[in-house]
Amino acid sequence: MTAKANRWPLSPKLVGLGSLVLFFLLLEAVIRIGLISRYVVPPPSEILESFYGIIVHEHVFRRFLLTAGECLAAGVLITIFGVAGGVLLHRSELLRRACETWVASLAAAPIVLAYPLFMVLFGRNSWTIIIIGFIAGLPPVMLKTLEGIAGTRRVLINVGRSFNLTPTQQFWKIQLPAALPVIFTGIRLGLIFALINVVGVEFLINAGGLGPLINDLAERYDLAGTYAAICFVILVSVLFYMTLERAERWLRPAN
Repeated sequence: MTAKANRWPLSPKLVGLGSLVLFFLLLEAVIRIGLISRYVVPPPSEILESFYGIIVHEHVFRRFLLTAGECLAAGVLITIFGVAGGVLLHRSELLRRACETWVASLAAAPIVLAYPLFMVLFGRNSWTIIIIGFIAGLPPVMLKTLEGIAGTRRVLINVGRSFNLTPTQQFWKIQLPAALPVIFTGIRLGLIFALINVVGVEFLINAGGLGPLINDLAERYDLAGTYAAICFVILVSVLFYMTLERAERWLRPAN
């Protein structure tokens, strides 16, 4: 099985692309015959045609770059502070017992509803959007970092002790590398939360990016254009996912 996968490295991508094309063809047929109303979901062919309009008239690439930049800023913040926070919770048993439940509760809190408060603090600009995305994406990174470090196999810790490694050396050479897969899972979840909140706050406060474009197209009842703009939001998510995947491969070359 592995030899066949190595012989045809593009097969999974081609199967995925083919499945996506087949899905859109079936969706087009279902809408054309009236099983799904075109006033709810426009045919994929109309969505494809609307790309030209939003690219030429709506400056979608500029909006795309703004939303991607806000997500990148939020992602950098959640990675730095989330991993550091998870390490701190692991190092301090008292702090972990005091704060772990609150951090988990924050993951379920509708932070986006507090946007008026953040607008008072930071103004109606990108900083409000970035900070809300950062707070929304922070808990999963912290919790997954804590889970990954705490889940380091005891045999690896014992091997480090047999080489007389200091606690700092144990962390950098054993615990952190062993926790990387779980940490990257947390970063992926954090970026998903951040992207949802970034686009949602853009939608609410009408401050640049793809969110206001989706709102504007929906108010004009341009359904095809609305779905086309949503495709650019999905593209942001895909780009970040692919970047994280490459970063994980770079940090874990043996895998």
